[in-house]
Amino acid sequence: MPNDEEQIVSKNEQERAARLKEVKKRKIKKSLTWILVLAVIAAVIYGLVFWSRQEQENKPGGAVPELGRDHINVGAEHEPYNSNPPTSGQHYASPANWGIYDAPLPDEQLIHNLEHGGIWISYRDAGNTGLVDQLKSIADDYSLKVILTPRSQNDSPVAVAAWGRLLKLDNFDEDQIRGFIGAFINRGPEQVPF
Repeated sequence: MPNDEEQIVSKNEQERAARLKEVKKRKIKKSLTWILVLAVIAAVIYGLVFWSRQEQENKPGGAVPELGRDHINVGAEHEPYNSNPPTSGQHYASPANWGIYDAPLPDEQLIHNLEHGGIWISYRDAGNTGLVDQLKSIADDYSLKVILTPRSQNDSPVAVAAWGRLLKLDNFDEDQIRGFIGAFINRGPEQVPF
């Protein structure tokens, strides 16, 4: 039969064992909670990345890697652009006024308009008056943030450009042009209200 001292030691050991068991349970519970929290965070990040990619893929036109936003002096040499017409890159410090032009403007000037969230509609054949009139009817609907110009260097009859985005068309397509404008107008890296 155990004496009182042995009973006290045994009881203390049992209490200590119970406390250790409880501490171990709390550590496991805390670890599982952190694992669950990290799993939720990872799932949210994955979901946002997936949604962002889907959102980008579902927009009109194609994405064009951005080339930066540095200003250059008028007439200065610069790195070649990565799209035709260009959608980003080195450009002049002054943008063009919004509106319709019957003569070409420098790419370097119009890129500044794109940087401000503008849309640049350009066409290759200035002699195609039917096409030009159709494009003018669209551009007329926007008093700000849209420029229409001829551009003989285009490799498609119609091109619609925004900052880092380009839609090329072989024929006039009002729905695609308006869809592009709606998706990208005022979405440049510098939001300027004029």
